[in-house]
Amino acid sequence: MTKLSHTLRLAAASLLVLTACAGARPTAPAPESPTAALWQQIQSANSNLSCDNDSQCHSIGVGAKSCGGPENYLAWSSKNNDGAKLKSLVELHSSARRADNNRDGTMSTCMATSDPGATCRAGTCVLTAHDIAPPPGK
Repeated sequence: MTKLSHTLRLAAASLLVLTACAGARPTAPAPESPTAALWQQIQSANSNLSCDNDSQCHSIGVGAKSCGGPENYLAWSSKNNDGAKLKSLVELHSSARRADNNRDGTMSTCMATSDPGATCRAGTCVLTAHDIAPPPGK
């Protein structure tokens, strides 16, 4: 009986850890979520990532971790628009995600996610890879 009780406690603890970690992952909202429409609008407003050079590429934080800060970053291009609509949608989406987190009691790892920046690669704005240069000491 104690072995079963121990196993159940471990399973419950694992579920809590997985639930907490799920809040830290940058994810699109569930289709039935009120934030889903905003996420789709963000993707639509950010559909043209064409660029001629790095100066046209930018990054923007999206979503909201329960401890603060963005869940993820998107690359966007200023070649054909000024980004005003995208920025407005991102602000609305972040507010909605904060409300979701508060309502659902979402937890996260509270690890800061640094802005990777964006660059023009093969005519498309992409987030700058963190692994371009080897880590110090390697």
